[in-house]
Amino acid sequence: MPLPTPHEAIIYLMVITSAADRDMTDLELSRIGEVVKSWPIFADFDPDRLVAVARDCQALLQKPGSLNKMLTDAARAIPVHLHDTAYAAAFEVAAVDLEMRMEEARVLQMLRAHLEAEPEVFGAVERAAKARHRTLT
Repeated sequence: MPLPTPHEAIIYLMVITSAADRDMTDLELSRIGEVVKSWPIFADFDPDRLVAVARDCQALLQKPGSLNKMLTDAARAIPVHLHDTAYAAAFEVAAVDLEMRMEEARVLQMLRAHLEAEPEVFGAVERAAKARHRTLT
């Protein structure tokens, strides 16, 4: 199977993070759509392809041993200078409901192991996302 495009790989990472706890919430799915429609990294991606790419990802995840392969392939497909952006997209999905489940944390840990960035960068991405999603109540 060929590597996904960088856009597809980042979407895969968001879908994998959302599906980690086997409960892809409407809030998480909505956030994936917002990221694809509003982040500059997706400026030249056709948002009408989002559902098809997400379905492809879900189908690939059904295969035994696919998670590690998908993370490896995504890290290879995404240019190194965009690994922090890819992590930020995945973390956005995990942080949107202000509840980090153990399964999501484990997938993010695995993702950090596959992507090239300093630990401080991952920490800064996480802190910024958490701050962005806080509410007054």
